Amino acid sequence: QVQVVESGGGLVQAGGSLRLSCAASGTIFSIDLMDWYRQAPGKQRELVATMTSGGIRNYADSVKGRFTISRPNAWKINLQMNSLKPEDTGVYYCRALSRGSSYWGQGTQVTVSA
Repeated sequence: QVQVVESGGGLVQAGGSLRLSCAASGTIFSIDLMDWYRQAPGKQRELVATMTSGGIRNYADSVKGRFTISRPNAWKINLQMNSLKPEDTGVYYCRALSRGSSYWGQGTQVTVSA
């Protein structure tokens, strides 16, 4: 069984920063990539940032220059979010992709007040 757990969400004023963390555990032989998605109220879930096992990073245009994804080890990723905007508000989900199977966390709420 695989578990993916996010942490670090919260309430912050516009212009502030938050750091999200995600850890995967369980019976996983290898993780090909880990990424962050978010879902705002009434909107579809969207990809925020991705990092492959080889260290390749990709970001949504809306967060480029403000968010940084990092991977301290094979089972964990972080998302440093700076210069937050109200439109960054939503539930942030971590996903681990392993051998074609996706494993999702329960999500962590990020709320940015104007």
